[in-house]
Amino acid sequence: MTQRFAGMRQGAKAMAGVALLVTCTAIRVAAQAPKTPAVPTPEEVVTRYLEALKAGNFAAAYDQMSTGMTQGKDRDAWAKEQQWTMQMSDAKIFSFKIYPGKIEGSRAQVPNILSSQDKFLNQLGVGEHELYTLIQEDGHWKIDQQVLLDKADQAKWFPPEAREK
Repeated sequence: MTQRFAGMRQGAKAMAGVALLVTCTAIRVAAQAPKTPAVPTPEEVVTRYLEALKAGNFAAAYDQMSTGMTQGKDRDAWAKEQQWTMQMSDAKIFSFKIYPGKIEGSRAQVPNILSSQDKFLNQLGVGEHELYTLIQEDGHWKIDQQVLLDKADQAKWFPPEAREK
């Protein structure tokens, strides 16, 4: 009887070893499997857009825009137009601060305070309270509108310390 139990123990140990090997292999395969990239949030899209503009990478900014915002222009035409506009206006983006947005169905709105300067509209570099509207296009959030908020509209989107005085 002792030999029989000893044989059973060896068999159980072998089975446990095989199970451990299978589990480790499955974990390794799962770790190496290609992961589906997460769809960027509306806040991430606005951040990518502003980072691209700040860096002068207008082709990357284009990728964050809706077809309506680019007026149906292709990437190269839109990027050249934006580059010319930024150069002509001597526009510079110094910084920006994105605040939490609100999503309602396939539409999102994201507030931002932009610190920038240009020679036509914002010569003093006053902070601008912006609101970006994004829509779903091809399963991704895309910027579809950008507006400047008046003092009266800032309370809805910004904490008290971030509003114009």
